[in-house]
Amino acid sequence: MHRYAITEPPPRRCVLPFAADAPQLAGLRRAVRAELTAWGMSALVDEAELITTELASNVIKHVGQGSAATLVLDAGPDQLRVELHDKNGKEPQRLHPTSDEESGRGLQLLSALSPSWGTIRTAVGKAVWCELPLTPDETRRRIQRATTVMETYGLAVGGPAAGLTHRTVLEEAATSLILDLLHWLTAKGMDPDDIIDRAQTHFEAGVNAA
Repeated sequence: MHRYAITEPPPRRCVLPFAADAPQLAGLRRAVRAELTAWGMSALVDEAELITTELASNVIKHVGQGSAATLVLDAGPDQLRVELHDKNGKEPQRLHPTSDEESGRGLQLLSALSPSWGTIRTAVGKAVWCELPLTPDETRRRIQRATTVMETYGLAVGGPAAGLTHRTVLEEAATSLILDLLHWLTAKGMDPDDIIDRAQTHFEAGVNAA
């Protein structure tokens, strides 16, 4: 029996421009949650949302209400990098607030959540970045691989990959993909029912183990 190595899914990148305004933050958090869930990084959603809120709030406070900013998510195999770009070159200052002070805790929180973070100068200002490690997980890797396949499949059948976001579209695309696989298995002389039963067994074993 031949065994084929399964390579890691390609790195993913999402760029989210936004106006640094308090009402925008809820939508920004929703976008972060949707992206990370699609990438199989649900384990990092809470930390990423909290970091996004703190960094965006700092832009509102120190750069200005309504300032143009950009959130960048870079996902590698085992970590997520979050960057918040703004047009102010002044680096954030580490403060040491007392227990009675409500402000000045953003960088302390960032340090607590991320083992690696910092600031970099950009052509138009600065970026505050942090990296969140993710323990290797087979389920996450399968979700990432499936996402890559679905996006490629969506392009192959004539639908833009960006359209694979709504539940109805996803269900139809997944059904069509499975149907194509059933035809392909039959054409190769294999028993589709046997393959489906085998996959279901592995899936249930993984769910029960979790």
